[in-house]
Amino acid sequence: MLRLLKFLGVLLLALVIVIAAYIGVNWAPDKSVDELAGRWAQPPSQFVEVMGMQVHLRDEMAEGADPEALPVVLLHGTSDSLHTWQGWTDVLSQQRRVIRFDLPGFGLTGPFPAGDYRMAHYTQFVLAMLDELDVPRAIVAGNSFGGQLAWETAYAAPERVAALVLVDAAGYLFETQSMPIGFRIAQIPGLNELMNRVLPRGMVESSVRSVYGNPDRVTPALVDRYYDLTLREGNRAALAARFREARGTEDAPARLATLNMPALIIWGDQDRLIPPDSATRFHQDLPNNTLRLFPGLGHVPQEEDPSGTVEAVQTFLAEQSVP
Repeated sequence: MLRLLKFLGVLLLALVIVIAAYIGVNWAPDKSVDELAGRWAQPPSQFVEVMGMQVHLRDEMAEGADPEALPVVLLHGTSDSLHTWQGWTDVLSQQRRVIRFDLPGFGLTGPFPAGDYRMAHYTQFVLAMLDELDVPRAIVAGNSFGGQLAWETAYAAPERVAALVLVDAAGYLFETQSMPIGFRIAQIPGLNELMNRVLPRGMVESSVRSVYGNPDRVTPALVDRYYDLTLREGNRAALAARFREARGTEDAPARLATLNMPALIIWGDQDRLIPPDSATRFHQDLPNNTLRLFPGLGHVPQEEDPSGTVEAVQTFLAEQSVP
């Protein structure tokens, strides 16, 4: 018995040492905006005060673009940032004004001051941003959570949205086939508290690779971006709070049926987070839409294949004669 107790004591000590070493290696405290801005807020980034936050924004229009054309507003998804739209911006800004910003809880913008992550509050934020930027009407595009925010904004204020582009958008109740490990941990009480201080870079890399149709397209620089911006002070706690509010809506079909503006639905056919069944449902429920499935792409097709997906947007805007 004494030998067994000694063995268990040694085993427990070894386990404590391993856990302490793991925490030490992966210790990742919050970083301030000042620490991150040098790399992730290079020009043309700017910060504007909206709803008590300093919102990280890029507002671009190339020389020679049409100043009378409707602006495009780009809304990123959960744990993402305005950088996900770089490929689209490079192309679309040659023709019209392109506006993108880090949504509250993510990127360099950081948390909502009052911790309110309901969809209605996000919709209020988007409309406040449009007011701040003097945009009475726009083409609104969004990916994943940003896709739901796009159509919810159109539902709340249809006069402000001339056309919708939904990229692997959320909004329906659905069964995910594969959820990034970071998202799973953010929903587990206790573990999500630990994640506020400990964040293995490998976990972020695994999460990003899981949402790509071809994980080989995930580069170290891309992982750096996701990892760094997750560390922005308050973002990890905000992610857990956001997931407590994240849900599809049973009345989504009825709400979508009221949206008569032209809509483009873009989906990666290898999306395992929000499978293409949701694309079919959007196609059925939106009155005036075009559906484009992209073979081999995953949940963030605007990032995985920016040139192919933005070409679909250009074609759609031309065919619908969106000004």
